[in-house]
Amino acid sequence: MSASGGTKAIVAALAANLAIAVAKFVAFLFSGSSSMLAESVHSLADSGNQGLLLLGGKKAQREATPQHPFGYGRERYIYAFLVSIVLFSVGGMFAIYEGYEKIKHPHPIEAWYWPVGVLVFAIIAESFSFRTAIKESNLIRGGLTWTQFVRRAKAPELPVVLLEDLGALVGLILALGGVGLALLTGDGVWDGIGTLCIGILLIAIAIVLAAETKSLLLGESAGIEDVRKIEAAVVDGETVTRLIHMRTLHLGPEELLVAAKIAVEHDDSAGDVANAINRAEERIRAAVPIARVIYLEPDVYKETAAPNGTDLAKAPESNDH
Repeated sequence: MSASGGTKAIVAALAANLAIAVAKFVAFLFSGSSSMLAESVHSLADSGNQGLLLLGGKKAQREATPQHPFGYGRERYIYAFLVSIVLFSVGGMFAIYEGYEKIKHPHPIEAWYWPVGVLVFAIIAESFSFRTAIKESNLIRGGLTWTQFVRRAKAPELPVVLLEDLGALVGLILALGGVGLALLTGDGVWDGIGTLCIGILLIAIAIVLAAETKSLLLGESAGIEDVRKIEAAVVDGETVTRLIHMRTLHLGPEELLVAAKIAVEHDDSAGDVANAINRAEERIRAAVPIARVIYLEPDVYKETAAPNGTDLAKAPESNDH
């Protein structure tokens, strides 16, 4: 995983969530707060999320096989999709059920200092995890806004952890608000309302993550900057005179397939064309190191037969899932 940064953020989030899950469940046992039970399940689900991301990163490192000649890079997308669909949805639906039950059958919160103390501790721990995710994301985010980074990132781990941690912090504030209002009013319904809000929040995040990872699973082209670099690297102005058309596809976050038709002179020898293709491949890999699978087809350029557009023309849309 390029992912040294992604792995660091995942491990930080995993450690925080495991500690928080235990603390929240203990607080639930002492206080009977449904918000605390929903939040403990939420933190447990988040821990499972991080476990899946680490597993996906490990499986993606397997060598290519005859059955899977392009390798297993997309395993990371599959496990990120599982995170969004299964665990977030499970946590969200459980919280909605618990909130509904608590609103229907409210009861006062006992030993209030347990949930309040644990929630404050959890907010502090999640803040450190969120800070780590932000710091690691900033190393690769460049000039993108946070929304653009989440939508355009080819490696799914950091966007997933960022949204997880953001959702966790907002969920903790909702839980603290529900518990606080229940204590102030003596009405346990507020605890149920806070729990219900947590469930809605988790499902909303699940929908966003599902939409983003679905696009990666379907297959995305290279980013516009990489497309421009490849286009500039292909043509040498001597043997390769023009890029006729090109298509790119991410086989994984750090592996790119490039397929292009290039124009050569009609009187070039087979040896000249073969050498030109080899040199063009070297230039492409030097310009974009993740371009590991390259197929170049030589042809004689005919303007009327050349297809319109390349990835460069389509890259801005394709990068926004």
